[in-house]
Amino acid sequence: MDHPILSQTALAYSPVIDRQRNVIATRLSVFPLTPGQRLDPSALMDALATVWPADGPAVWLNVVSETLLHDLMQTRPGKQMLIEIPAFMAADPANVDAICTLHAHGSTLLLKGRPLQELPRDVLPCFKHAIIDFHEDRRVDQATGGVGFNPEGLVRHITHVQSGVETVGDMEVSFRRGAVAVLGWPIDDAIQDSGKPADQPALQVIVQLIDQVQRQADIEDLENTIKRDPPLAYKLMRYINSPAFGLSVEIGSFRHAIMILGYQRLKRWLALLLATASKDPNMRPVMFAAVRRGLLMEELARSAHADDETRSELFICGVFSLLDRMFMQPFPQLLKTIPVPERVYQALAEGTGPYEPYFKLVRALEGSTLFDIREAADNMLMGAGDINTAVLKALSVASELD
Repeated sequence: MDHPILSQTALAYSPVIDRQRNVIATRLSVFPLTPGQRLDPSALMDALATVWPADGPAVWLNVVSETLLHDLMQTRPGKQMLIEIPAFMAADPANVDAICTLHAHGSTLLLKGRPLQELPRDVLPCFKHAIIDFHEDRRVDQATGGVGFNPEGLVRHITHVQSGVETVGDMEVSFRRGAVAVLGWPIDDAIQDSGKPADQPALQVIVQLIDQVQRQADIEDLENTIKRDPPLAYKLMRYINSPAFGLSVEIGSFRHAIMILGYQRLKRWLALLLATASKDPNMRPVMFAAVRRGLLMEELARSAHADDETRSELFICGVFSLLDRMFMQPFPQLLKTIPVPERVYQALAEGTGPYEPYFKLVRALEGSTLFDIREAADNMLMGAGDINTAVLKALSVASELD
């Protein structure tokens, strides 16, 4: 993925979540690294098309540069690329022709922020949604968070998407307000010790298998454990016989399936199962984030030329990084029942160790500030090109999993 523009920008990503708590698109924020530098919007489109092709899923582009966005508005981005246009640019009469032309050519446009003045008459119908920050929504009593507070008799002429969502509670309030979707990672809820055992009955077998794989237990022991859970056994056989493996013969036994997978791939599969096991719809965005964290930490390690064991452990670290939200228990207690390598434990339970810088970088890339990304990248001694390449590769793999 050799695109020079990836060395000239910083990328951050977050989900677009609908009312059913499904992640329906990715929002990609693009920050130029050098203020005032003229960047080629076509080069940016070419780089992003490797992950979001014309017939692929949607990506919402949040270009954090008026110059780059203005140049992008003069092109014809693919219909899979939804373009966010700040309210102050939408209100500028100089941009009316470009906005109307984009709309006429089939581009989906999103109005970002609350207009401080009335938009030109021809412009408002060009936007599909308005993106309104959670903390700036005029229809909400900010003192109480109440829904339906509308002191100005405010009427919205287009549907709205809520940005700035950080917790599950924020997400639920946003949908009660009438948002068609929310932007952000609802993963910042405080974790309380529930006093309940982490190994819920539906997850006991997965946890036991992870422990056995970690200890390099005999295949016969793994086979006997899998047989205790018919649904899990069915998932394993369906996975190993899927087209992705390209096997010429059908695998009919658990022992053979385990031998074909090997310990590392089996542990990876089990980690994904554990991180996506919650039945709570509000946990879907959290599970989505966990899988992407694992894939991104693995790709960052690949860019840093780490060995196979380190890449595997970083994948586990990322995938497990939100299990405390799913189980509602702090990591020091939770990881007494779920075995992980020592370096993973240090990062998750103690916030220390060699994997903590990776963890900080991934969390920065889930945010929306260039300062945090720069600081985390400097601590990793990684260049923007390597980081952005890892981001796009991880998001590409994630889209295939979806």
